[in-house]
Amino acid sequence: MNMGNTVAVALADVRARIEAAAIAARREVASVQLVAVSKFHPAESVEAALVAGQLVFGENRVQEAAGKFPELRTRYPDLRLHLIGGLQTNKAREAVRLADVIESLDRSALSDALAKAGDQEGRLPELLIEVNTGDEPQKFGVPREKADEFIRESRARFGERVRGLMCIPPAGEDPVPHFRFLRSLADEHGLPARSMGMSADFPVAIAEGATLVRVGTAIFGARPPG
Repeated sequence: MNMGNTVAVALADVRARIEAAAIAARREVASVQLVAVSKFHPAESVEAALVAGQLVFGENRVQEAAGKFPELRTRYPDLRLHLIGGLQTNKAREAVRLADVIESLDRSALSDALAKAGDQEGRLPELLIEVNTGDEPQKFGVPREKADEFIRESRARFGERVRGLMCIPPAGEDPVPHFRFLRSLADEHGLPARSMGMSADFPVAIAEGATLVRVGTAIFGARPPG
């Protein structure tokens, strides 16, 4: 089976699992959007997914996204790109130029950089605030105890460009309490988007209210060597 067929089959399987999870949760299937995470995979893999009908992709690194997506957009203008990794302030302008959604807003310095970049570029992507639901010191994301204040500050500054929240639960822990916390926090602030759930746990995330699920390995396979 060639790469295009492999990606298409994997995509079909993931979509079927999303549909089944949504139906089991008594939710509209259309209320859950699949973000195909193509980090570490070549543009050819992304194009295989595009040919199979996938239009929304996620990348962790601005530099890697810059190497893949501008050319693909010329042929697939409906493509949408989410930047989902921790974002350095010195990459803010390029991120604003490239992305349709930035899922990793988590500190005031980044807010400043994105606001400046938005003025320079004349556009601002939609923004999700990343919450460090496990308060893990090695991870990006606003700490739980500071999340309410940061959400209020961000909405005051960026208005409706702040669309929701994102989290990555600690590895090895039951993700359900983390998903429930994020959903509750989003509901409290009237934010519609909840980006939670990856290849290993996206059906659980859908049951807990995810509107965006970030799936990479289940679509593109393991990270390429090298």
